[in-house]
Amino acid sequence: MKEKVEEVINTRIKPLLQGDGGDIELVDVEGGVVKVRLTGACGCCPMAAMTLQAGVERILKQFVPEVERVVSV
Repeated sequence: MKEKVEEVINTRIKPLLQGDGGDIELVDVEGGVVKVRLTGACGCCPMAAMTLQAGVERILKQFVPEVERVVSV
């Protein structure tokens, strides 16, 4: 599952965040929990929590149904 998550992050999520000066790093996958680190403009943005839930988690669940939730570390 980690490989699928990494592929979706690299092909679908990273380009969106990088377009706004941010980035995302996959830290780990434990069971259905994906741990990520938002960096760049996303690391200090007050909207980061919303980006994580409404954007990153939604996209990952769409392409990798085994994902239960996404947390920032």
